[in-house]
Amino acid sequence: MTALPWRDIDTVLLDMDGTLLDLHYDNHFWLEHLPQRYADLHGISRAMAELELTPLFERNAGQLQWYCLDFWSRELKIPVRELKLETAHLIALRPDADTFLAAIKQAGKRVIMITNAHRDSLSLKLERIELAPYFERLISSHDYGFPKESPAFWDALQADIGFEPGRSLFIDDTLPILRSARDFGVAHLLAVKQPDSRKGPKDTQEFAALGDYRELLEGL
Repeated sequence: MTALPWRDIDTVLLDMDGTLLDLHYDNHFWLEHLPQRYADLHGISRAMAELELTPLFERNAGQLQWYCLDFWSRELKIPVRELKLETAHLIALRPDADTFLAAIKQAGKRVIMITNAHRDSLSLKLERIELAPYFERLISSHDYGFPKESPAFWDALQADIGFEPGRSLFIDDTLPILRSARDFGVAHLLAVKQPDSRKGPKDTQEFAALGDYRELLEGL
């Protein structure tokens, strides 16, 4: 990956899950733990749980409610917040993410987290991993009522923090979100090569991919 043009970047916008934190926690929770606990709590087989959950997940993917714990608690009639605590030991920082955060803050960049995570998920993760001190703001898309996939999110972000898209870097592990940022005019975009440490590299298609956070510090 070529070095970033740090002189042209004032604001660094960072996703949380899969970007700063290992996506293994979320993947394990939604694909393994939740289906099993759903089966247990409703007295059905794991296979039946999968049959009931899969179309629900597919129907809501990429929409704001997909990221909302209240929505899933109501929809599935199970205490999703409490279930998330059962696997909280899996919450982990991606290698050298804290080194990168400390360096860009020290360099005087404006550092802002923008996540689709529900505020309850955000709080749970910040209790485990001390990220808050690195950031000027921690913004959940639920604050605006639009997911990052939506152009309306970027309008709301601009109205809120007044950043210059042409002088901003945004790192995220979700390609539709990166495309939404690009459409808004964010000039510097990076995908994440391996958001889940237990799975292989992703095809990041038209986007340059971040493998190692230390690589990004060149020329800072």
